Amino acid sequence: MENIEVILVDEHDNPLGKMEKLAAHRQGRLHRAVTVYIFNTKQQLMLQQRAFSKYHCGGLWSNTCCGHPFPNESTQQAAERRLDEEMGLKLSLTKLTQTYYNLPVTDGLVEHEFGHIFTGLTDQPPVLNPHEAENYRFASLSEVQQELISSPERFTPWFKTTFPMLVKQLQAGD
Repeated sequence: MENIEVILVDEHDNPLGKMEKLAAHRQGRLHRAVTVYIFNTKQQLMLQQRAFSKYHCGGLWSNTCCGHPFPNESTQQAAERRLDEEMGLKLSLTKLTQTYYNLPVTDGLVEHEFGHIFTGLTDQPPVLNPHEAENYRFASLSEVQQELISSPERFTPWFKTTFPMLVKQLQAGD
């Protein structure tokens, strides 16, 4: 894995410094993150199956993409960069909300993140980066909700936390 630094933050997303990404996940340090949800014009969500080779949660289904801003990079820039890096999609994204979570993941790692959630719209098929994504599919929000009930073990911990927030935000906008 590359030596990538994340931005350590406090509970209000104020920067406190930086740390190597894997070390931050091993130590459970609170850091800034981005989460992206892409929809098509049929209002279906593009789900990503994480590459099996990922250092945690490999093979699990999740939001379209996610990642961490580099030091001196905005969350908007990071979300759009990660969407291109993981899914080969160049889109302008809209910030929907932000959230906080502290979740154990695989191999003793912790996703302790102040997350910025972005959305976008496209009918363009992704071009998957095989180091990031194994597969993708589109599903309606109700289909995803049913799958989360029937097979929660198939999804990443942060998806199980952020997806209900996404649905609530989208319903509030109706």
